[in-house]
Amino acid sequence: MVSQRINSRVGNTENGGAAKSGPDAGRVALRAANAIPEERILDAAYRLLLTIGMQRITMADIARQAGVSRATLYRRWGGVHEVLGTLTTRVWTELAESAFPLAEAAEAPQAPHGRAHVVDGVTRLVAAIRVHPLLRKIIELDPDFLTPYLLKRRGTNTNHQLAMLEAGLRTGIADGSIRPGDPALLARAVLLTAWSFTLTGPVFVDAPEGAGAAVDRLDEELRLLLDRYLAPEAPSASPTPTPSASPTRSAPPTPSAPLPEGGTAS
Repeated sequence: MVSQRINSRVGNTENGGAAKSGPDAGRVALRAANAIPEERILDAAYRLLLTIGMQRITMADIARQAGVSRATLYRRWGGVHEVLGTLTTRVWTELAESAFPLAEAAEAPQAPHGRAHVVDGVTRLVAAIRVHPLLRKIIELDPDFLTPYLLKRRGTNTNHQLAMLEAGLRTGIADGSIRPGDPALLARAVLLTAWSFTLTGPVFVDAPEGAGAAVDRLDEELRLLLDRYLAPEAPSASPTPTPSASPTRSAPPTPSAPLPEGGTAS
């Protein structure tokens, strides 16, 4: 209701016209505001973020870049952080769904078994996020943006990635390619490992841009680590029973020959 009253006062100014009056003014303004695609605003925020970083962006900057009024932004978001939260959710969701095409994999006639699908997907996702311009700019200018999601709370992106991992893990457990276990717990362990390789991996191999031969080798280690972590335990071979040997008595010691008097043992 509040947003409708704001819409009715703003009118149709975003399209270059004067605010309309009368009983239909609010409905016309609401339709005009909602007609502006969200992608247009988020694309504008993305361009600004890559140019000046998160800390310097204002709602006025986004409105100007998108060619809309600030009132339009405030109808959808409470402030800059909410806009940027929506933007990062869009970017990471697109990357995750590209790395984990679960629906397509399930329908494919030669779909990989669950463990391969999870391992390949995580490795692709880590490599894609690590070099993405959005993450590189955040690390360069606004690393504090990541701190709450690493130390205090899970964000929308984290929950989305966990859900995708759980789905893949359940498939692998069902087809026998992943060891039995709690899919939610396994997903958390896998994602924690992935975050480490994404954010800290480049530091450990002296590749600040997140790319290069050293990072590629690190990703191969990630693939091996995940594959072995998720693999079912190999059945242990039963030891072949050996026939017990019949007990034997040790021969009594042979008495040594007496030494001649005054003689010594040779």
